[in-house]
Amino acid sequence: MCGIVGYVGGQHAAPILVEGLSRLEYRGYDSAGIGVLTSGAPRVVRTVGRVRDLVDALPKRLAGTVGIGHTRWATHGPATTANAHPHRSEDGRIVLVHNGIIDNAAALRERLEAAGVTFASETDTEVLVHLVARSSAVTLEDKVLDAVSQVVGTWAVAVVSADHPDRIVVARNGSPLVLGIGEKEMFVASDVSALVRHTSQVVHLEDGELASVTADGFRTFTAQARDVPKTTETVTMTADELELGGHGTFMHKEMHEQPQTLLRMLGGRLDDRFATARLDGLRIEPRELRQFRRVKILGCGSAYYVGQMGASMIEDLARIPADAEPASEFRYRNPIIEPDTLYVAVSQSGETADTLFAVREIQRKGGRVVGLVNVVGSSIARACDGGVYLHAGPEVAVASTKALTHMGVGFALLALLLGRLHDLSFADGARIVEGLKKLPDQVAAVLAEEKAIAEVAATVAQAPSLFFLGRVRGYPVAREGAQKFKEISYRHAEAYPASELKHGPLALVSPELPTVAIVPDDELLERNVGALHEVSARGGPLLVVTHEGVDLGVACARIDVPKNEPELDPVLLTIPLQLLAYHAALVLGQDIDRPRNLAKSVTVE
Repeated sequence: MCGIVGYVGGQHAAPILVEGLSRLEYRGYDSAGIGVLTSGAPRVVRTVGRVRDLVDALPKRLAGTVGIGHTRWATHGPATTANAHPHRSEDGRIVLVHNGIIDNAAALRERLEAAGVTFASETDTEVLVHLVARSSAVTLEDKVLDAVSQVVGTWAVAVVSADHPDRIVVARNGSPLVLGIGEKEMFVASDVSALVRHTSQVVHLEDGELASVTADGFRTFTAQARDVPKTTETVTMTADELELGGHGTFMHKEMHEQPQTLLRMLGGRLDDRFATARLDGLRIEPRELRQFRRVKILGCGSAYYVGQMGASMIEDLARIPADAEPASEFRYRNPIIEPDTLYVAVSQSGETADTLFAVREIQRKGGRVVGLVNVVGSSIARACDGGVYLHAGPEVAVASTKALTHMGVGFALLALLLGRLHDLSFADGARIVEGLKKLPDQVAAVLAEEKAIAEVAATVAQAPSLFFLGRVRGYPVAREGAQKFKEISYRHAEAYPASELKHGPLALVSPELPTVAIVPDDELLERNVGALHEVSARGGPLLVVTHEGVDLGVACARIDVPKNEPELDPVLLTIPLQLLAYHAALVLGQDIDRPRNLAKSVTVE
C-alpha cells in the first residue's frame, strides 16, 4: 500500500515519476501526486483518484530534473486532495512523501501547533515535513535525520528542498525503500517494479538507514555512522513482465501463466534418485532439520490460508506437528518461541509488515525462521535465516493467484524434504515427486475449462452471499475460495468446515444462499457427500468442486478437476475457485486488478 518514486538526473522528472507511479498502482491507493523542483519553489500537483487523473491534472509544461511522487492509501484522514502527498512546508520550499504510520503523530502535531505551525491536512505525514523544515540543522541530510529521530512508527521518506536542489534525501524504518542506479541519474522507489524500465542495478536500504541521492551517485548513512557501505544487486525482472500481454486484466494473465511458472519453480528442485526435494536456500543442514519437532507457519490473508494447507501437508508427509497462524496476531500474544520449532514466514511481496514484524519477534527470542517469498531481495527474504523463493514472477493483481499456487507447491516441497528426513518411505516420496511433476499440465487442464466455469460464475454472482464448505484438506481451500470471491466481486462469502454445518451455519441455508463445496475424492468423500445432502434437503443451491468420476448423488452444478495425490489435491482445487471469483467479478463489472479498499503489499500494520 502506498508507493514512492523519485528521480534526480538530466531528464525531465515529471514523466518518469508518473510512469513509475503507474507501475505501483497494484499496491493499492486512492490519491496520487508529484512534486518537482522547478527554477523557483517546488511545484506540487495532487489529485484524488487514479494516476490517469493525475496525468490529466498536470500542466502542459512542468520542467525540472529532480522530483518525487506518491500514491496514497488513506489511513489518517479520507481521500482528499489536501491529504494526498506530497506535503509541503509552510513556506513551500520543502516537499516530502511518506509510506508508513507515525504512531506519535498526535503528540507531535500538538507540539507543532503550539509552536505556531498551521496544518493543511489531517495526515500523520505532514508532521514530518514541518519537523524537517523547522530543524536548525544546516544540511538537508541532517534536517531529515533530526526529524526522523523525533518520530515513533514506520516510515519510508523521500524529501526534496529548493535550498538543496541537486538531491533527494531518503530514510527507511519498517517500510521498503530501494535506490536505482543509472548513468548520471538516480532513482528512488518503494518497489523495484517502478525502476525496471530504467535500470537493473539497485541498492536496498535497511531499517535505520538514510541516503543522500544525487545524479552522480548516493551516500548511505545512519544516525550512528556517517557512511554505510552498500552492495549493488542486479534485478532480473523486466518491464515486459509488467505488461498485460494481450490479456484484459493482470489477474487473468497471472492465472494463465501458472503452468509455465510452476515448471520454472520445480526445475532443479526434485530429486528422483532419493525421492526428495532440493531446497538449498533453507541453509539448514539435514542433521539440524531432523531436530525440529514442530513447524509454525505465519502469513496474512491468502498466505495464511495456504499456510494451513502447508501445515496439513507437513503433518501428512513428515508426521511432525504443524500449524498456521495469522502473522498479524502472532507477536501481540507474547508467543513462546521454542528452539525445536521451525518457523516459516509466507509472503508474496516479502514486504508484508505484520509478517516482517513476526519474523523479528521470533529472531529477537532466538528462534529459527525461514521464508517462502516471491520477491527476491525483499525485506522478509533478507531478514529470514534462509528460505524458498517462489519464482512465480511479478504478480500485479491485488488478488493473488499464481503466487498462492506457488506457495502451495513450496510447502509441498518442504513437506517432502522433511518427510524424507523422517519416516516417509522412498515409495511415498517418489509418489509425491511424480505428483508434483504432473501439476503444471493438470493446472493447464483446469484453466482450459474457463468457459464452463465462467457460465457457473455468472449464476452465483447474482447471489448476495455465499457459503464455502470444505473438510480437513478441503477447508483451507474453501477459506481461500471465499477470500478470493469476496475481495474482487464484493459479494459476501464465508467459509466453514463442512463438519460444522450442524453447529450453527445450517440455519442460514436457503434457496437464496448458494453453497460452494470442496469435495475431493479422498478418505472423507462419504462424509462430504453427506454434508451436500444436508444442504440440498434445505433447498440450498450447490456448486461442487470435485474430482472426475465422483458420484455425488445430489442435484448440483459441478466443476471437475484432475486428481493428483491426496496431499497435493488442495493445490489443484484452488485453481477453479480463482476462475470462479474472476468471472463473477467480471459479470458484476468490478475493478478486478485493483479492488476497492485493498492493497497488494500491506506495508503497515
